[in-house]
Amino acid sequence: MSDRYSSLIHTPVGQLLAKNLGLPNPVDLERYSEGDPVTEGTVVVGGQGRLREPLTSALDDLGVAIVDAPTEGAKFKGLVFDATGLTSSDQLVELQHFFSPKMRSLESCPRVVVLGTPPESCEDHRERVAQRALEGFTRSVGKEIGHGGTVQLVYVAPQAEDAITSTLGFLLSPKSAYVSGQVIRIGATGATQAAEPAEWLKPLVGKTAIVTGASRGIGEQIARILHRDGARVLGIDVPQAAEELHQVMSDIGGDTLTLDITAKDAPARIAHHVKTNYEGVDIVVHNAGITRDKRLANMKDDVFGSAIAVNLTAPERITQTLLDEGAINANGRIIGVSSIAGIAGNVGQTNYAASKAGVIGFVQALAPDLTDGITVNAVAPGFIETKMTAAVPFMTREVGRRLNAMSQGGQPVDVAETIAWYANPASTAVNGNVVRVCGQMMLGA
Repeated sequence: MSDRYSSLIHTPVGQLLAKNLGLPNPVDLERYSEGDPVTEGTVVVGGQGRLREPLTSALDDLGVAIVDAPTEGAKFKGLVFDATGLTSSDQLVELQHFFSPKMRSLESCPRVVVLGTPPESCEDHRERVAQRALEGFTRSVGKEIGHGGTVQLVYVAPQAEDAITSTLGFLLSPKSAYVSGQVIRIGATGATQAAEPAEWLKPLVGKTAIVTGASRGIGEQIARILHRDGARVLGIDVPQAAEELHQVMSDIGGDTLTLDITAKDAPARIAHHVKTNYEGVDIVVHNAGITRDKRLANMKDDVFGSAIAVNLTAPERITQTLLDEGAINANGRIIGVSSIAGIAGNVGQTNYAASKAGVIGFVQALAPDLTDGITVNAVAPGFIETKMTAAVPFMTREVGRRLNAMSQGGQPVDVAETIAWYANPASTAVNGNVVRVCGQMMLGA
């Protein structure tokens, strides 16, 4: 879907209007192309804490060029600060000492990452206060940085120091173009170690992935990105979408299964297909979803119930059956697609918002109980440019596009890249997270 405002604002006249009237001035975001390095430019590393050594090692493994003491006049693509050494509130000024002199020296679409210790794991209450303060700092920097930049806070639990590579690779790369202002936890729930992939550029080689709702939109992009990273994909969709589904799966050499995921026998059919045709499944992406929008005063039982059934109950039932039958392999990935509506709510979407908030509850409930390195996480997309959002009324659509730190809508590939990070075998310590793919919304979440 075209963004006519962005096209206009990038003209000389548009730039003049943006400058003089203070209009949103979205930057063309850099996105990943197959074969690109993690980052094209220098990353400055600062801070002294327990993560400094593993951080340097991880960036070296990713091929990222780093400096500790940049020369005057140099430009940087990224800033990474190890804040695990901040053990009291008076030490927070070290953040200002590191970041302030460098903010004007960032290149376009820069990446900023702050690493901290989960506050709940801090025994000293002063350290807990200081570590919790990092959230306000990073979210504010995310709204200041501009130029298509992103800012994240990564809480790394004790014992998970060596499990940060896949997350750093995602957050420092163009793959995270529309992810900003997020708080990510590594090692907080479940495993604290990572299984390094045989090949970082193709981390999913030998893996099998299920993607529901794979015939178009976000689901299609998820299937294509997982295939790009080496996975064999089983695309699932309703019989009405069979032609589109077959075309997508044909393009990527995938397999198809057409069924209604809300049908009573759907979980058993999916499990049977997986166990008959593959040696289990490694990645399960619950992407299929519907909207049935009505204000609550006008909503009927079937309209409310259908959104719950497709978006929430079906993923619950399918996941439980796959787990019960041992169809999800060790170090497997269960990934749900929530929504910003499930966090902030939305007019006319009580059913949809309830279902998407339920996906977050599904992640939080299941994460502590999983074994064998299996993880569960979710993405929560904001305004993503799809056929569904193209049908939104013009003014509502423009508000959705502009009221985020990037002043633009995201692309389906932005959601897919986030899911691919979760799916990486090296992301075993990333469990129980809900990451918003929303360009850091200014209001509501």
